[in-house]
Amino acid sequence: MANELIVKEVSSRRELRKFIKFPNRLFKNVPTYIPPLMGDETGLLTDKNPSWEHCKQKFFLAYRDNEVVGRVAAIINLTVNEKWHKKAVRFGWMDFIEDYDVFTALLDKVKEFGIANGMETIEGPMGFTDMDKECWAIDNFDARQNLSTLYNPKYYIDFIERAGFDIVCRWQQNIVMSDKPVPDKVARINALIQEKYDVHLLQVKRRKDIYPYARKFFLTLNEAFKDLFDFVPLTDKEIDVYIKEYFPFINLDFVNFVVDKDDNLVAFGLCIPDLNKAYQKCNGHLFPFGWIHLLRALHKFDTIDLLLNGVHPDWQKRGVHSLYYSELNRNAIKNHVHTAYSNPQIIGNEAEKLWHTTYNTEKLMTRAVFAKKI
Repeated sequence: MANELIVKEVSSRRELRKFIKFPNRLFKNVPTYIPPLMGDETGLLTDKNPSWEHCKQKFFLAYRDNEVVGRVAAIINLTVNEKWHKKAVRFGWMDFIEDYDVFTALLDKVKEFGIANGMETIEGPMGFTDMDKECWAIDNFDARQNLSTLYNPKYYIDFIERAGFDIVCRWQQNIVMSDKPVPDKVARINALIQEKYDVHLLQVKRRKDIYPYARKFFLTLNEAFKDLFDFVPLTDKEIDVYIKEYFPFINLDFVNFVVDKDDNLVAFGLCIPDLNKAYQKCNGHLFPFGWIHLLRALHKFDTIDLLLNGVHPDWQKRGVHSLYYSELNRNAIKNHVHTAYSNPQIIGNEAEKLWHTTYNTEKLMTRAVFAKKI
């Protein structure tokens, strides 16, 4: 039947490639869309992903006239549900043409998967862990994206509100003017903090010297984020994957770790150079020439992404987060970086509040996760 809409579970390598590539075609004319690398997506969407050990998942493609018109991942994170005492199925990797019927057909498959596994609510967009891309923009849809954020057009929000979903958590991203000197008042306070608590910024000169702190970084992240929305600690296997994913891209000037007198990592700020244009030129592929664009971007940049930052709970409310923000500020000036873009931060948490009280910032966009009873 012409124009018939069919939604099928992904069951082959070929279909998985269609699943991964669909948004590249859907958003090919969107200047702010950043195509992910095929290898990275394949690693997340196959059993190479260690998160599959505590998740259930299915992937679906929507077809009309044999053409892909939408996709969605249905995910049940068993660890999250146990920790947060909930029965939720997540939707993630959800993209679709501007057609409400396609949207609802995809959601129906997620609901069916959830109901079959005893779930009571559906929420998203979310991934397997908080390190995956999550939350849709609810304003400023055409604003610049971070490498680690989802792009979505306005009709995504129109459709999910029409379907009766409510916002359950909000995030905000900010633009930080990073070429302004650290305020004298902040510098004086930071000196007092270091003296009072016997903490200091880690100084390393060689890339290999940062790797002994890589696992400490993720273990501190586990503690710093443990009370945030739906977060569960990363497993050792997941940490191994993220070390391989993030640390090859680091610039030592933008790895700002605060350690105590016993060399314990108590706070962290991790940034990466702006790789957006390089990823767009790669168009999903490192080879044969994509790696050249990435290599150039890693060595020549004037913008950075504020990837991850946090403070161990034992050290919160002592002001130590100001140490790594100030160091980032100084190194941005040294490297002629004029702008930094924050990753989404839950509105109201300590890090998010700091931008508005100390630094020259402006709002980039607000993002949200939505939920509804099945």
